[in-house]
Amino acid sequence: MVKTSLPLTAFFFLLLISSSFAADTGRLFLTVVNHCPFTVWPAIQPNAGHPVLEKGGFALPTNTHRSFSAPTSHWSGRIWGRTGCSHYNGKFSCATGDCGNRLECNGLGGATPASLAQFDLHHGGHKDLSSYGVSLVDGFNVPMTVTPHEGRGFCPVVGCREDLLKTCPAHLQLRSGHGGHVVACKSGCEAFRTDELCCRNHYNSPQTCRASTHSLFFKHACPSTMTFAHDSPSLMHDCSSPRELKVIFCH
Repeated sequence: MVKTSLPLTAFFFLLLISSSFAADTGRLFLTVVNHCPFTVWPAIQPNAGHPVLEKGGFALPTNTHRSFSAPTSHWSGRIWGRTGCSHYNGKFSCATGDCGNRLECNGLGGATPASLAQFDLHHGGHKDLSSYGVSLVDGFNVPMTVTPHEGRGFCPVVGCREDLLKTCPAHLQLRSGHGGHVVACKSGCEAFRTDELCCRNHYNSPQTCRASTHSLFFKHACPSTMTFAHDSPSLMHDCSSPRELKVIFCH
């Protein structure tokens, strides 16, 4: 009887694949999903000192998704959706959330008003926490939720499923062109630019920055979102070692 053995090169190849798979099982993925009946152009902006992910932006047609690995070390930043984007005369621009007329934002922030998903990943030492939340502090342009998977502890689905463009008060509406359709809903800060509504200067503290009738419009519709600058910190949820965080547009 002839004994067969695995060639040494094949053995090391399988060992490498096995090791890669083992390492991959602990990796955190970010997935962006578009369930809207129109294309959304997701944008990603890191906080200062953190790397740009996926070149900062891409197109996501209706009923498609895109997954990518989060950095394995601490990362924080935000994701939002741009709407009404087009190329015209060689120029790329979006009706909402535009980042300097670029498809790939490459670290640039977006124009308000826009719904924002905020993240602070891989913090908390040995607990490996990932914090997430949805903010309407800068207004609303598209329904958005964050859905964690396989995390430990309190890891709720949060965000705003309502289409607030349909109910946005007239004084907060942002319309396309001259009197066109409503494309976004402004915050009180953007609509009126006062220190009190923007929580600036004397009003920039938890004691003096308060909810307004404008922020309460967003809060009543979407209670699990942050709606003014010093809204409850508990709306950023700490989830231990999630496998995936999904940003879903039009959930």
